[in-house]
Amino acid sequence: MGSFSISEQGFSMKIEEMVKRAREAQKQLEALPEELVDRIVLSIAWAVLKEENNDVLSKYAVEKTGLGNVRDKKTKNLRKTLGLLRDLKKSKTFGIIENDESRGLVKIARPKGVIAAITPSTNPIATPLNNIINAVKCRNAVIIASSPKGEFVLTKLFSFIFEELAKLPDFPFADLIQKLPPPVSHSATMELMKQADSLVVTGSPKNVKRSYESGTPSFGVGTGNVVVIVDETADLSAAASKIEKSKTFDNATSCSSENSLVVLEEIFADFLVCLKREGGVLLNEEEKLILKEKLWQNGKLNPDLIAKPAKFILSAISPDHADLDRVRFLMVEESGVGEKYPFCQEKLSPVLTIYRAGDFNEAMAKTKSILDHQGRGHSCGIHSNDQGNIHRLGLDLPVSRVIVNQAHCYAAGGNFNNSLPFTLSLGCGSWGNNSTSENIHHKHYLNITQVVYPIENQEPTLENIFQGYWEKYGK
Repeated sequence: MGSFSISEQGFSMKIEEMVKRAREAQKQLEALPEELVDRIVLSIAWAVLKEENNDVLSKYAVEKTGLGNVRDKKTKNLRKTLGLLRDLKKSKTFGIIENDESRGLVKIARPKGVIAAITPSTNPIATPLNNIINAVKCRNAVIIASSPKGEFVLTKLFSFIFEELAKLPDFPFADLIQKLPPPVSHSATMELMKQADSLVVTGSPKNVKRSYESGTPSFGVGTGNVVVIVDETADLSAAASKIEKSKTFDNATSCSSENSLVVLEEIFADFLVCLKREGGVLLNEEEKLILKEKLWQNGKLNPDLIAKPAKFILSAISPDHADLDRVRFLMVEESGVGEKYPFCQEKLSPVLTIYRAGDFNEAMAKTKSILDHQGRGHSCGIHSNDQGNIHRLGLDLPVSRVIVNQAHCYAAGGNFNNSLPFTLSLGCGSWGNNSTSENIHHKHYLNITQVVYPIENQEPTLENIFQGYWEKYGK
């Protein structure tokens, strides 16, 4: 795992040594039979899915980062890993993956080499585990750079992984799967980015930007700030239940948690009743102002309040509030968008901003305005039974995903009841300054070699292409 400490003067040489060892181990992995690679992958996954290990890791994750809650960390680790394994079981990641004789085209999956994965403190278990499994299944080596808050958890995760891998035939697993040793600095991470063959970066926009500046091909993620529209055709009770489950999951650490709702005026009062029934507490203007002052300090989210339970946050602003014992999430009503209205932004806490809209056109305009301020490219949602309204979101809004009638934080990263690949890294396309708009999954850990055979000539004539143009405009 690497026990040395990287000094600012010597980290370049140490990282070069790590990458060299990783390359040698990757070549050995590439030569292993598929059955053994799959056993390695299952061993890595079982190291976390084993209940006692998941419990220990989840407790440490909350204790060391101060983010989320143990129960939901355990659920996330289980569901995300099971979903990933399901996806990989259906996918071929090495050798010939497609043979289209009619097109004379054979596609061959090849590893990229050494993957460097930058992981966030919000998901210090599931994200690095996802990176490791995808990398190894695609026969790559992987080096993880953790956030400082997640370093202790990552070390524990590695100890469980290597304990499980010790049951397999002898192999240099400690070279194949590595992590930057503490203290992890920006300089060390940047050097790793430069020396790796490919990058997967999940976390802050600064890290994503640095990855693109490194010169190494990179798949990064964008900022989340999910907006969900609720229109007059929605099942209001079901929508409120799904929003509550999503907004409160892991105390809203997910970039896919709902941050704002845009609700049509026609159903606003009825839907508010449904949200309150699910444990939502609407703050009055005085309470909203106090929350604003406490949740943002010097323009940044207060680390003492983010990813904390709603009861903890409510007690900080109103210790004697009548709803303190029933609150599941907080609600504030807002009308404006922009720097003067911070509640329109991502809050990383069980705080939900609610907007009114007179009709669906206004709902679309408000949603776009919020996303243009923050969250372009990520995703939005809708609770509706109007197909026209649903499709408008996909046609008109700058998002990579439109989540329909689902709990957003479960659905956007892949779920057992939708077709998105399971992931903890969501690309946001050019809208979010990312190189992909897809859920980052095993495909992004592969090179594809195309073997091209000659086929029957398919060259068109000028008439085939231009006949309609000539008829309308002449030659």
